[in-house]
Amino acid sequence: MSGATYPSLRERHVFISGGSSGIGAGLVRAFAAQGARVSFCGTRADGGDALIAEAAAAGHPRPWYGACDVRDAAAYQAFLAGVIAARGPVRVLVNNAGRDDRHRMEDVTPAMWDERLALNLKHYFFAIQAVAPAMAGAGGGSIVNMGSTSWMRGRPQLAGYTTAKAGILGLTRTLARELGARNIRVNAVVPGAIDTDRQRALHRDAAADAAFLDQQCLRIRLDAGHVARATLVLAADDSDGMTGQHVLVDAGLAQTSVVA
Repeated sequence: MSGATYPSLRERHVFISGGSSGIGAGLVRAFAAQGARVSFCGTRADGGDALIAEAAAAGHPRPWYGACDVRDAAAYQAFLAGVIAARGPVRVLVNNAGRDDRHRMEDVTPAMWDERLALNLKHYFFAIQAVAPAMAGAGGGSIVNMGSTSWMRGRPQLAGYTTAKAGILGLTRTLARELGARNIRVNAVVPGAIDTDRQRALHRDAAADAAFLDQQCLRIRLDAGHVARATLVLAADDSDGMTGQHVLVDAGLAQTSVVA
């Protein structure tokens, strides 16, 4: 992946949730290419094998992978405690794990609603709570929350997902204020329509791609690399004056009020 090199990220411990596929895999690749010590998680026991082999073949530091369920807050915090004990304080936390399952409003149950928020918002907070003490003790760090322009655009059949993603705005700004005195920055990267394997399999076709391109200011198809490059900026010391910000990576999509 082309782009700038950030010396401050070299050998820095980075943790990425949901790193085994999609945007998360792009993040793992990008941080490994910077020489960071990457730890990441996913849902499958073998979910990290391909990315670990890829990084090693490229001569990058070998990432570490573990399987966990981020929806179980207590288990996830215990998992993160183990990562910190084994690999040292997390200096960059990227809260990325999530899933944009479609659903009709009429089909949502209380249990389903709770699961959507647990998967797309709740674990962000509890991961921050788990890593912040050691991060502060190591001198501070950067937290990047992965948002979505979907809530800004009122995307239909995504009420659980968009509600969670909208909540990331409040979480980011509140914790930026609360953690600033500990030299911890909290920002958000907000992707638009990103081309991933999952999106192509479930929601994308030529007509959908054309509709998104028509609504974007830039007529380019965004991929995980675009999101990763913006995340690197917020993770690195180059952005040491930035906190509480939402950085949109959407080619201008959110500027339109058209719902496709």
